[in-house]
Amino acid sequence: MADVPIVRYFAAARAAAGVSEESLDAATLDELLDEAGRRHGERLTLVLKSCSFLVDGLARHDRTVALAAQSTVDILPPFAGG
Repeated sequence: MADVPIVRYFAAARAAAGVSEESLDAATLDELLDEAGRRHGERLTLVLKSCSFLVDGLARHDRTVALAAQSTVDILPPFAGG
């Protein structure tokens, strides 16, 4: 297992990041999102503004939530359709 959080990108976030999954070293969700934006650029940064986040399967709205070394963070853009 990884010793840093794993990020899984879905839909528009995956397209903006150019990868479906990666490891990012961060202590909080906010730090992780900042690092993802730095790594992948403005397009991902814009997408992240409208995303929802799951940390280890639980919805998180507080970006100061601490991440464990083996946390999984799912980045979920708004989904459209029916």
